[in-house]
Amino acid sequence: MSPHLLPSTAHSYLERSVTSLHDAITARDVPTRYACAHVAALCAAAALLAARARPAPRGRRQKNAWVLLAEVAPELTEWASFFAAGAPKRAAAEAGSTRAVSEREADDLVRDADRFLAVIEQALGLVPHARVA
Repeated sequence: MSPHLLPSTAHSYLERSVTSLHDAITARDVPTRYACAHVAALCAAAALLAARARPAPRGRRQKNAWVLLAEVAPELTEWASFFAAGAPKRAAAEAGSTRAVSEREADDLVRDADRFLAVIEQALGLVPHARVA
């Protein structure tokens, strides 16, 4: 897909992903770093969904972004499963739990979210951003 043909919402989600990734990198506390990195990945997934997904017929059960991502882009199923598994930890981190994630888990997730954003950018026909993590 040509970057010029991407819906504006896809570009907006990509910008939000970059912002969240930056917030994760500069966060001083571990829970915030983890939560921001996870949100960065979620926004990247939303960008691809905005570009590729088609609305479901009325009456169909809603699905979360990770389930939809695996359906719309089967090649990203592993990524979707990985980030879906981290959602409960993100929720705990956002709720203020200081024991929800370790510093290593947060640092690893920042790198993974950065890598995932580049994968999404490539899938959308964009030049991947300069890696930051």
